[in-house]
Amino acid sequence: MHTYWTKRFSTGMILAALSASVASAQQPASIYHDGWIDFNKNGRKDIFEDARQPIDQRIQDLLSQMTIEEKTCQMATLYGYGRVLKDEMPTPAWKQQVWKDGIANIDEELNSLPYNKKAQSEYSFPYSKHANAINTVQRWFIEETRLGIPVDFTNEGIHGLCHDRATPLCAPIGIGSTWDKALVSRAGHIVGREAKLLGYTNVYVPILDPARDPRWGRVVECYGEDPFLVAEMGKQMTLGVQSEGVAATLKHFAVYSVPKGGRDGDARTDPHVAPREMHQIYLYPFRRVIMEAHPMGVMSSYNDWDGVPITGSYYFLTQLLRQVYGFTGYVVSDSEAVEYLFSKHHVAADYKDAVRQSVEAGLNVRTNFTPPEQFIIPLRELVKEAKVSMKTIDSRVADVLRVKFQLGLFDRPYADAKLADKGVHTAADEAFALQLNRESLVLLKNEKETLPLDKQKIRRILVTGPLAAATTHAVSRYGPSNNKVISVLDGITQYAGKNIQVQYAQGCDVVNPGWPGTELVPTPLDSSEKAGIAEAVSKAADADVIIAVVGEDEKRVGESLSRTDLSLPGRQLQLLQALHATGKPVIAVLINGQPLTINWEQQNLPAILEAWFPGPQGGTAIAETLFGDYNPGGRLSVTFPKSTGQIELNFPFKPGSHAGQPSSGNNGFGRTSVNGALFPFGYGLSYTSFAYSNLTVTPIKQASQGDIHVSVDITNTGKRKGDEVVQLYLKDKVSSVTTYVMQLRGFERVHLAPGEKKTLSFVLHPDDLAILDRNMNWTVEPGEFQVLVGASSEDIKLKQDFVIE
Repeated sequence: MHTYWTKRFSTGMILAALSASVASAQQPASIYHDGWIDFNKNGRKDIFEDARQPIDQRIQDLLSQMTIEEKTCQMATLYGYGRVLKDEMPTPAWKQQVWKDGIANIDEELNSLPYNKKAQSEYSFPYSKHANAINTVQRWFIEETRLGIPVDFTNEGIHGLCHDRATPLCAPIGIGSTWDKALVSRAGHIVGREAKLLGYTNVYVPILDPARDPRWGRVVECYGEDPFLVAEMGKQMTLGVQSEGVAATLKHFAVYSVPKGGRDGDARTDPHVAPREMHQIYLYPFRRVIMEAHPMGVMSSYNDWDGVPITGSYYFLTQLLRQVYGFTGYVVSDSEAVEYLFSKHHVAADYKDAVRQSVEAGLNVRTNFTPPEQFIIPLRELVKEAKVSMKTIDSRVADVLRVKFQLGLFDRPYADAKLADKGVHTAADEAFALQLNRESLVLLKNEKETLPLDKQKIRRILVTGPLAAATTHAVSRYGPSNNKVISVLDGITQYAGKNIQVQYAQGCDVVNPGWPGTELVPTPLDSSEKAGIAEAVSKAADADVIIAVVGEDEKRVGESLSRTDLSLPGRQLQLLQALHATGKPVIAVLINGQPLTINWEQQNLPAILEAWFPGPQGGTAIAETLFGDYNPGGRLSVTFPKSTGQIELNFPFKPGSHAGQPSSGNNGFGRTSVNGALFPFGYGLSYTSFAYSNLTVTPIKQASQGDIHVSVDITNTGKRKGDEVVQLYLKDKVSSVTTYVMQLRGFERVHLAPGEKKTLSFVLHPDDLAILDRNMNWTVEPGEFQVLVGASSEDIKLKQDFVIE
């Protein structure tokens, strides 16, 4: 066999040799044939090398040729350059590494994460250079390992592909706030297309965890708190990604998003969730997306449920995932999920037994930021000791190979580098990202039509707040990097032009010295903090309007960043109060990743715009919205509580669980708690108004397995074009078990010109009506149901009953 790496070529020589064609004369002619590749280099076309053969037969043929060393290598991840892999390009030393026998996948290879200097690579950009570099690595595994099994190149992508200068999208909580399924589908297409062009074959997206506890740091990375909304958005993202020929890997399976008390970081455990709630809330999005979108990957989470770690649970990874939901792809562990069986959960006496438990439970591929041999070697020992059967190994490896065959890696293993430079982060992608930013904005308050601002009447604006000039929130560990970021200050300044004077004063930092301890025991402002607020107040004297950009940054909310208080951190409230005291109108723009208990702000400021963590074009979208060139139409996908003491306060909820305390009558001993949401689920304002009419539900009587058709007319009754998010809720009036007060079962974002009317249609399927009965079976029970249609979960416009016989 021709040895490709008898010496270490210069990087220029390698890429020059590959750039012409993936089937050029530089490749060994002996394995590349017309229509097939001789992966095992035996000179004949084996069944697994024949694209015309059924995938199951190709899997079995390849499995029959694999050694235990090769099989176990297909059960581990190699983290890419700058994490575990020390070489940007293959070297002769690779022949002495465990991956000389292959590897399941390589994660985040050569993507140049901005937060990891070790991962910075010359091969991440231009895009074609990266595609060629991935081809070089892929070529080594095909040509230099015995069986030539291609690598699945994985990467993150929850708000745009996690790659140098890929198309950046706003944070998932903002994506969820668009309530726009078509937009999310297109986002998935972009992520999948860019992955394919850059050489990635598997994207870790979407996050399907319902964000039920707002203290949890990863709320910013979730679509929202409601399982139906999460399922609908996740389904569109999955279908979009996989339509581009790239696998989507769902995360985090399962019951991951409610660690006890919302604690993150070292906690990551002990969700207090009852079985019925688990299936109806936390597993619902996974069940729906797996059964309806058929993702090729699932990531197992590192938490436990009811005392059993998920990654060591046969019930979760095999019975539920495969036997009930019909999942046929491969399960990859979240980082340290296997190790935690030993080190955190203590259900394994040592790490080796943790490996055994996870593999027997149904795990296919272990992922962690440590060398893959740390998992592979003990796994091989377990097989030799007859503690893990070869039948189990073959089953786990078959799942991995199935995905690789489905992706076409055994037929077309190389990326077409010639297309990358023109196909990644195009002008159309940039325009789409801006529209996504616009649609994610939620108008929370607009007293006396403070917004939109009149460009003809305003001459001086003060932009202030610790996040006015900030940019780092627009880039995260799991998204694109190195894109130019337009801050809110930049966006307003550019929009204002020459006729409006824009002044800036930071006012205060995001947090103060001693925070978060000062949330428990407040401290007086020091001299520099007083001076910062005084500067903002001084400049406010000359302003017609004040735009205060406040909230959280990426150091205050995100993975491993939970909070114990949800008010504005630091001295931001004092800044707003000082500005409000000037008598000038103060408009708050919120940059944040989770609901905030902004009670004073809601009561005293005339206008509040929720922007979440916008993408790099967020400053432009916010400026357009403040001045009315864009009419905000986003809706909250999470409930805003008034106090952390109310938590959990989320939608959907059981009867009486959100009730207040009576001040008269039986047990009427007065009010000792704050009741109700600050802003409810589905809430959002507009610069125009809408009317609902002609709700029709047919048939009024239906059998248990029939569909219910719903239509409603929506009219823009205002003077501006705008978007309304029409929300359909379903109420089961009487049931054998306690059900939620009502559940979201349909939604549509509709754009209407002034005076325009549209008829929207929905279909309720049996699954939408089903509950888990007393025997834990999904059942459509006979009885009376009610359709509720409105503008939020608390703003119901029309109702209509129907009966299931």
